[in-house]
Amino acid sequence: MSAVPHRVAVNRLDRAIAYVSPGWALRRHRARVLAAAYEAADPGRLRTRHRDYGSGNMAVGQGGAAVRTQARALERNHDLARNAINVLVQNVIGPNGIGVEFQPRTRSGDIDEAVAEQLRTLHAQWCKRPEVTWQHDWASAQRLLGRTWIRDGEALVQELMGRVAGLDHATPVPYALELIEPDLLPFEATDLTRGLLHGVERNAWGRPIAYHLYKQHPGDPSGFVLPERKRVSADRIRHLKLIDRIGQVRGISLFASVLTRLDDLKDYEESERIAAKIAASMAAVIIKGDPNLYPEAGYLDSQGQPVAQRRMRFAPGMVFDDLRPGEDVKTISSDRPNANLEPHRNGQLRAVAGGFGVSFSSLAKNYNGTYSAQRQELVEQYGAYGVLSMEFIHQLARPITERFVAMAYASGQLVLSADSDPAALTDALYIAPAMPWIDPMREAEALALMEDNVFMSAPEIIRRRGANPRDVLDQESSWQQKLREWGLVRVGKAVAPAPTAEQAKTDAMRAAAVAAGEDA
Repeated sequence: MSAVPHRVAVNRLDRAIAYVSPGWALRRHRARVLAAAYEAADPGRLRTRHRDYGSGNMAVGQGGAAVRTQARALERNHDLARNAINVLVQNVIGPNGIGVEFQPRTRSGDIDEAVAEQLRTLHAQWCKRPEVTWQHDWASAQRLLGRTWIRDGEALVQELMGRVAGLDHATPVPYALELIEPDLLPFEATDLTRGLLHGVERNAWGRPIAYHLYKQHPGDPSGFVLPERKRVSADRIRHLKLIDRIGQVRGISLFASVLTRLDDLKDYEESERIAAKIAASMAAVIIKGDPNLYPEAGYLDSQGQPVAQRRMRFAPGMVFDDLRPGEDVKTISSDRPNANLEPHRNGQLRAVAGGFGVSFSSLAKNYNGTYSAQRQELVEQYGAYGVLSMEFIHQLARPITERFVAMAYASGQLVLSADSDPAALTDALYIAPAMPWIDPMREAEALALMEDNVFMSAPEIIRRRGANPRDVLDQESSWQQKLREWGLVRVGKAVAPAPTAEQAKTDAMRAAAVAAGEDA
C-alpha cells in the first residue's frame, strides 16, 4: 500500500489488530509516526531517554548552588580551571576594564566637546575609588565581578547614591558601588504567592522589582545562625548573570558543562604523576637460581650464625660483588612517563575549550601551528569573547556608566551649556579588549591600507586597538609639542616646526581666499 500525505501505510496486520484492539492499534500507529519523525526520540537498549526537569529556574534551583561550589573548588585546586577563568577575564574584560568614550551631543547633533571633557575628568577621578571598601579601582572591580560571573554564574552590584548613612563617597560625584557575591542572594528565599523566586521578587510580567539579600555573607565566621535579610529595590541592583533559558532568574556557572571532564582530567593527571614518581624510584630484585643451591636453614657465617638479609643502596657506578651462586640482578622496568598522556590530555582540553568558550591554544598553552592557523583560531575565538564582552557591557558597564553621568549632573558636578542636549547626555561608546596581533607588521599595514582607501576611519582603528581616540590625540599632540621644543626629528618622520606669526597670518589669508572662491 503506497503512502499518502499525512498518513502512514496500514498493512493487513494493522487492520486485524485494529479490529480486535483499537487502542493497541493506535499505540502502534503513534510509535510508527514518532519513529519516522525523529530517530533520537525513540529510546532503545543503547540509547537512554533524557528527561527535562522543568523550567530553567527549576534546573538552576536544584543544582545551581552545587555547581557553584564545585567550580570554586576547581579554581582553588586545579591549575587548568584557574587558567580558563584567567583567559576569559583577560579577553572579555581586559587589564584596563571596559573602556568608555563619552559622546554627549549638542542640540544640533554634534559632539559636545566641553561636556565630554568634563565627563572624562570626573569619570577618571571616580574610577580610582568607585566602590565602598576603597580597595579596588574600576578596572579591578570589573575583573573581580567578571571572575565571579564566569565562575559562579552571576554577581551583583548595589548602587549607592547621594547621602547614605555611614558611607563616605571617595569622589566628588556621590555615587558608589557595593560588590555582592551570589551567596547573599539565597535560593531558598521563595514565596510564589508574592512573586518571590530564588531571592528575586518579580511582577506579573517577570520583571524583577526587588532582591532579597542577606545583610552579610552567610559563610562568614559568625556562628550557625543565618543572617537577616533585606529587601532592595531592583532599580538599585545590577544583576550580572549567565543564563541558558528564557525566563531564567538566576545564573549558572560557565563550568556547568565541563566540570565532570575537568575533574576526571585532574584525577587522571594526578594518577600519572604518582605513577611516574614511583617509576623514578628505581628498584631491583635478586633472582635466585636452582633451589638445591640454597640450604633450608639459610646461609650461615663462619660462626654458624644466620646471615642477615642483604640491603643494597643504589649509587652511580655501583658493583654487585656479593652475589651468591646461581643469583642474578634484574631491575624492575616501568612504562612511565606515559607516552599517550599528552595526546589524551590535549583531546580532553579541546573539548573543555569548546564548552568553556576559550581557545585551545590559550587553555593548553600550546601555540604550535602556522601563522594562518593561529590567526584563524584567534579570529574565530574573539567572536565568542566579543559576545561575552557585550553581555558584560549590557548588564553592567553601560547602566553603571549612565547612572554615574546622571549623578554627576544631579550633584552639580557636571555643568551643561545652553546648547547641550540633556537627552543625549549618556551617549557613549564602550570599548572591549582588542584582539591581539600575531604579526604586528602585517596587521598594521593592513589597517593603514584600509584607512588610506577610506574603508575604516582612524578613530575606529584606535578603538579596535582598545584605546580612546581622544587620549591618543592628546598624547600625540603633547609629544609633538615636546619634540618641537627640543628641536628633534623622529626617525622616518620629520616633526614640523611651530609656524611663525607671519606664517600663521599668511596661512589664514590663503584659507580665507580659498573659502571665498578666489585664486590662492
